Amino acid sequence: MGGISKLRAGLSPSSQRIRCSKHSPIIRFPFRHQTQQPQHCGYPGFDLNCDHKNNTVLVLPFSVNVVVKEINYASQTILVYDPENCLPQKLPHLNLSTSSFHFLLDDFDNYKSDSAIFKCSDDADTSLYRFIPCLIDPINKYYIVDNDNIYLYTLASCTKIHDISAVIPWSISDKKGFRLEWSEPTCGHCEAQGKRCSLFNSTRLDSIHCIDKQPTTIHHGFGCFLAVIILVALVYQYIRFRTGRENQIKIEKFLQDYRALKPSRFSYSDITRITHQFRNKLGEGCYGVVYKGKLNNEIDVAVKVLNNSKGNGEEFVNEVSTIGRIHHVNIVRLVGFCADGFRRALVYEFLPNDSLEKIIFQAGSMKISLDWEKLKDIAQGIARGIEYLHEGCDQQILHFDIKPQNVLLDHNFNPKICDFGLAKLCSKEQSAVTMTAARGTMGYIAPEVLSRTFGRVSYKSDVYSFGMLLLEMVGGRKNEDRN
Repeated sequence: MGGISKLRAGLSPSSQRIRCSKHSPIIRFPFRHQTQQPQHCGYPGFDLNCDHKNNTVLVLPFSVNVVVKEINYASQTILVYDPENCLPQKLPHLNLSTSSFHFLLDDFDNYKSDSAIFKCSDDADTSLYRFIPCLIDPINKYYIVDNDNIYLYTLASCTKIHDISAVIPWSISDKKGFRLEWSEPTCGHCEAQGKRCSLFNSTRLDSIHCIDKQPTTIHHGFGCFLAVIILVALVYQYIRFRTGRENQIKIEKFLQDYRALKPSRFSYSDITRITHQFRNKLGEGCYGVVYKGKLNNEIDVAVKVLNNSKGNGEEFVNEVSTIGRIHHVNIVRLVGFCADGFRRALVYEFLPNDSLEKIIFQAGSMKISLDWEKLKDIAQGIARGIEYLHEGCDQQILHFDIKPQNVLLDHNFNPKICDFGLAKLCSKEQSAVTMTAARGTMGYIAPEVLSRTFGRVSYKSDVYSFGMLLLEMVGGRKNEDRN
């Protein structure tokens, strides 16, 4: 390619940092230029090329080509766009399950895990269906349709042409680009030593090692000059940081402690390490098992390992797309998540006093007795959490499973709402929510959720569940006798 720019002359191919044009991103590990750099310079699945316009091109599974506009090596994200400016046309073929890349979840306001592309001869309701302007023809218009809304209005003039299997952002049809992230490999441990990463054996994906940045084939004069510069820099750095090393360690520990403020992506091997081989089991529910774990920074966490035999991943998407983007004193915090093939897990902050259910229903000598003032504080905290979900976010979040078991208590018995597996995102302007099936727990489900003859489903369904929870707090017994 005539437009390829090598940043350093005289370096060996493995040392070169290449870019397709002056304004293109630098190509370095884990990426490599497919024809200009040897295999050990990059990670499998991270090959890039330069097209005839000197754009940097990444080939995703099923031959979906995208142009890479930016690469952020620190946050491990890339900004890509469709060179034909019509990404929705490729959605039926876009499947990232076999790729090293994933949609950056907090980059979008909403996600759809079950949608389709429809061709319509008449205009459709754009509040329910996402118009695709690049696919318009003289006769038909094309829309992305959320399958939850298919039965809300009759699509007499429309025909389904494709199902979309991937989890996609709802606003994908009007975005010029979107961000992808990768979790493996990471090169931070090498760069912290002033080195760079290399693939030691291209047949083993875990054989990454650190090598010196100094090139192996370089002119002698330039090499001596570079050695002097490096030596001076090392002496300067040593003098500068020798007295401040203790402060630097404190800063690094602080950054490690608060990385969890934004959900991190973990590999399944990370989950195994965090839970100490799944040693300490806290509980088990319909969708998975919860274990106690500990991060590298000695912060206790609760890890829910999801059951693959239950559902189609909707609970996982719901959890990450709701509490993964919000922070409130009465909402449990999502520290991170794992989506490693079919193995999925959610990592939450650990709350030592278990659930409200254990407090109000536990009998015998193990029962914890709380006075009425503390129970009132707990009830008010739950109410503030529900109010935040309904009014405090960009989109309204309906929980649909408010119950004592889904209210956790911290060391001061402050309540935090958890388990958003049945939650649903909707616009604040919507007066009603469409659902294809009832969701929730018997004894707490509002009548309109069970049957539409009782009215329309809305935020009031959560208020009903909260009322049933209050009755149980006051009475100290369950509202429903299952015997």
